[in-house]
Amino acid sequence: MLTLHRIAATLSVLLLMSMHGLTAFAQEDDLKAAVPPLRLSYIEGDVSFWRQGAEDWVEARLNTPLAAGDELFIERDSDLELQMGSSAFVRADDDTHLTLVNQASDFIQFKITSGSVSFDLRSLPSGYTVEVDTPNAVFTIDSVGYYRVDTNGDVNFITRRGGRARMVLAGGQTMSIHPSEEIVVEGSSMAQAKTYIAPEPDKWDWWNFDRSDSLLDTASERYLPPGISGASELDHYGNWRVMEDYGPVWVPDNTPPDWVPYSTGRWVWDPYYQWTWVDDAPWGWAPFHYGRWVYLSGYWAWAPGPMVRHPVYAPAMVAFFDVEPHLSAGIGIGGAGVGWVALSWGEPLTPWWGRPGYIGRHTWDGWGGPRVVNNIVIRNDTHINPRNIHYHNSRVNHAVVATPREHFGRGHVRDRHVPITQPRDLRNFQGALPLRPDSSSLVADARRGMRPPESMLSRQVLATRRPHESTLPWRSDVSRKAERHVPEQRYVPIRKHPFNDLRRPEFGDQTGAERPRPPLPPRFEERRREAEPTIPGNTIRETPWAARVEPKASQPPLPEAATPPRNMRDEGQPRALQERRMEHPAPESRRGEAAPIEPRTAPEETQHRGQVEHERANLPGKPANRVYRDKNRDKNKEKNKSQHSQQRRDN
Repeated sequence: MLTLHRIAATLSVLLLMSMHGLTAFAQEDDLKAAVPPLRLSYIEGDVSFWRQGAEDWVEARLNTPLAAGDELFIERDSDLELQMGSSAFVRADDDTHLTLVNQASDFIQFKITSGSVSFDLRSLPSGYTVEVDTPNAVFTIDSVGYYRVDTNGDVNFITRRGGRARMVLAGGQTMSIHPSEEIVVEGSSMAQAKTYIAPEPDKWDWWNFDRSDSLLDTASERYLPPGISGASELDHYGNWRVMEDYGPVWVPDNTPPDWVPYSTGRWVWDPYYQWTWVDDAPWGWAPFHYGRWVYLSGYWAWAPGPMVRHPVYAPAMVAFFDVEPHLSAGIGIGGAGVGWVALSWGEPLTPWWGRPGYIGRHTWDGWGGPRVVNNIVIRNDTHINPRNIHYHNSRVNHAVVATPREHFGRGHVRDRHVPITQPRDLRNFQGALPLRPDSSSLVADARRGMRPPESMLSRQVLATRRPHESTLPWRSDVSRKAERHVPEQRYVPIRKHPFNDLRRPEFGDQTGAERPRPPLPPRFEERRREAEPTIPGNTIRETPWAARVEPKASQPPLPEAATPPRNMRDEGQPRALQERRMEHPAPESRRGEAAPIEPRTAPEETQHRGQVEHERANLPGKPANRVYRDKNRDKNKEKNKSQHSQQRRDN
């Protein structure tokens, strides 16, 4: 009998262990499926957006998370930027039709039917691949570098800054592309590729370089986990403070007195993440998809929490409530409503998206701090009764935002705040939200945009994978077939070959002048001399003979076959594209935009900086962004400077 009990106990333990293992595997699968979306981070001019299932094209909005199948049309004299994590950027110039075809944890696929797109990839995860589909070739990128694709009849593909890629033509030929190279692909079904030296960077390229440098050199990166977009905006639009209980927190500037998180924006429907928050603020990405919000001495502050290795994106960090009619009548909603509040420090997120086993399960995925329920720190194995959770921020005056159910996801949130007189009367939603979307939920009352020309929409491209098709709750197979016709694509197989074993394109024969040699890299001595103050009597020493570069004697012209080619894009291209082919100009505004490399103060903040600093002198905590000052080093620096100036006078 005792043996049977032991066998039963052993089986129970094994069953529990197996269930725990399955849960762990399920959590890992959920994290793999939850790919952080691309952020639409910059819009200049007129940019239109279309999502599968939408009735028409609409104006693109800042901070929109892109889903597979989303299309963008950049009109004349317009530009956009997409952020892939914290250090990879996709930018499109005017008259461009760009589509996000597929996205996975190790792969992303774009389609370009017309226009110019640059890929400034300062970092890529190991094993990550970027595929670019064009009308007559597929380009595969798996290394950092700068890449540019121009699709106007022929396709021009340029690599810079060490970039390497693979190219597959319509006939299935796979070729390698090396750094500082321009590939010109002519023809369609019988495409031919020729190689040329990469031309001098033009105004568009220099703007890309400068903007990326500005976005990467941010102070906020030191407080964020790796791979989170939007750090630069945090530098410009708020202050970092250090709190004893929460560590670094970020306090936004210029918010109205009654402002609360998740009150100025829209809820839109995402094919994977479902109801997703899109905030109006230029900084409204990281604080609304990661971390938690805390209320400190009259200020709302965003707390990213302790550093984690793998942050996890969420469509919003909120808890939802059912606002019943007897409560909504007293706050001017009338009828049933839905409310939400920002999660506070350590509180769990209850997913309303994902697979059935993931929806409704309390999770702290991507959170590295303590786990808090009802202001009590709990252990990992503590059982939580979902009906007994009282969210801390719901006690803050006006922190719960509510709207009628029929308005949710169909327009801008009108700030209708629930009075916090009886917060315990609000019932938490657990799991999937009882809010049915429709086609208007994909764009949430956005203004109508410009539809691309039919020639762009109907143009075939070459690809290696079939496009992702979104699953929408209201769309049946019949309605799916009735949507706009998508041209049938041409597919080529992927052949895995070592990069060095691939064929190289032949040298092109439509050549021009030789690309000029670049200047020598700058010497620090020159910079030091520029920084020194002008002193009467100073003499500039002659450059040592060993450091001089003598001009080479004239040589007979090289044979024509060895003449490096010129860029092919200058012929037959729009005049606007030709005019950009110039040397790097002095920093200037670009189509009315403030120069990208500016001091940390954002343009619209500059005139109010003194006022903001005065008003925010009583921020909670201590300043976080203080620089190190070594007094001994400062004294030695001044002493050396004085001695150096005296030596100049003596000479």
